[in-house]
Amino acid sequence: MKVLSRLIIKGGVLSPGELKSICQMTEDIGLKAISFGSRQDIIFPEEVSAEQLKLFKDFEVVSPNDAKKQNIISSYVSGDILPSTAWLTGDKYLYILEQFRETPILKVNITDPKQNLVPLFTGHLNFIASEHEDYWYLYVRLPHWKDTVAYPVLIYSWDMAKVTRAIENLLVEEPETIETIFELVNDAEDTNNITIDKPLEIPFEPFPYYEGMHRTGNDKYWLGLYWRNNHYSLDFLKAMCDLCLTCEIGKISITPWKSFIVNDIPKASKLQWEKLLGKYGINVRHSMLELNWHLPVADEDALKLKKYLVTNFDQNDISTYGLTFGVTNYIKPTYYFTSIVIEKNQTPSDLSEYKIRDTYNLLYAKNFDPNEQEYIVHVQDVDMVELPSLLMELSRLYFEQLGNEKEEKPLPETAPEMMEHEVYQCSDCLTIYDPQYGDPTQDIAPKTSFEDLPDNFDCTLCEAPKTDFQKKIITKV
Repeated sequence: MKVLSRLIIKGGVLSPGELKSICQMTEDIGLKAISFGSRQDIIFPEEVSAEQLKLFKDFEVVSPNDAKKQNIISSYVSGDILPSTAWLTGDKYLYILEQFRETPILKVNITDPKQNLVPLFTGHLNFIASEHEDYWYLYVRLPHWKDTVAYPVLIYSWDMAKVTRAIENLLVEEPETIETIFELVNDAEDTNNITIDKPLEIPFEPFPYYEGMHRTGNDKYWLGLYWRNNHYSLDFLKAMCDLCLTCEIGKISITPWKSFIVNDIPKASKLQWEKLLGKYGINVRHSMLELNWHLPVADEDALKLKKYLVTNFDQNDISTYGLTFGVTNYIKPTYYFTSIVIEKNQTPSDLSEYKIRDTYNLLYAKNFDPNEQEYIVHVQDVDMVELPSLLMELSRLYFEQLGNEKEEKPLPETAPEMMEHEVYQCSDCLTIYDPQYGDPTQDIAPKTSFEDLPDNFDCTLCEAPKTDFQKKIITKV
């Protein structure tokens, strides 16, 4: 997986003029696209030299060797399109973000608990709106902490930046408890806190559909756009920014799902937007099978795995409405914001010289709600070919318990019956052909035996001939 340079986009909010300027400079250094990150930042999908990065002097640039600078994410993007706390307007977000004059060291989340597009707890400092106007819950998980802990008071809107700075100043001391942090911050800063009178309540709703053109009120629309490869064409983005300026649209919002949203499109301009999408061949009809995935940026293996699983879902008419999926690996600790996590295992060190198949673990969030911050292991060390049926099993479990979110309904603890199963493995790249699933990429129907495959059948991954496949027996549920 590449380590790439990125631009900090505070809160995920920028103007059409700023985005067009970024696109023009990106084009000047020879790139044709940009990508979006899971913290609402902009990522250069190819390596960029230090000299080229100097061109972006008006923006906050983070180079691959400068990992200390963190982005602030916000749920500004969900305002006016999803349920929201009454006092938390778009202007309020912008005023609060303006307080943060310096790029924070810690990851900061500023979110509305009534929306479910932007994660609440994936930051080190998670400010979550309360019912009291201009007051926020704060949940803290410092880099050396395992758990997320509630700060003992509500934070005033105009104290958020200085509380953040005060906590960052404490990092060198590595405080171990929230009580210590509270005392030291109070000693260092004069803040306008109030007592917490009720615990934070987070309503559960299935994950929203965030792509396409949607009406808001009688004369406005919002548009969500997504590219499956996360490479956003500079030519299209520049034309879109020009149309935003023509329509007097002042803000564009990046989502944490590697997409972006344009709000306040006038009804009278809807046809112009449809023409723009058609001119550049932009598809806004991806299904939820395709949309709701968190993948590491520039990770080709993760993208191939997603395509394989989505193809299987589609072939079997599986619904994933309201579910989200994440693909991750063993490289570093990850704090998820997905219903289901597909975790790639590390190759055992004593076998590193041998070419062996990858294995995966499947985890699912308690009640399939990512905000629960608790993940349950479903299976461990399974082959890729086993993932589709196991994910379908989890999908059925999700719909069975939907509507009973407050009840913990873990999977049965009894061990499933194991059976031997015959598959065929490519001797060159170790890809498996499983007769149970066929090969949708070559129009091979499920339940097609290996003997019935055409003579010109070849490996989907490395194109080795049919004769290079060897029979294997695997154990599966």
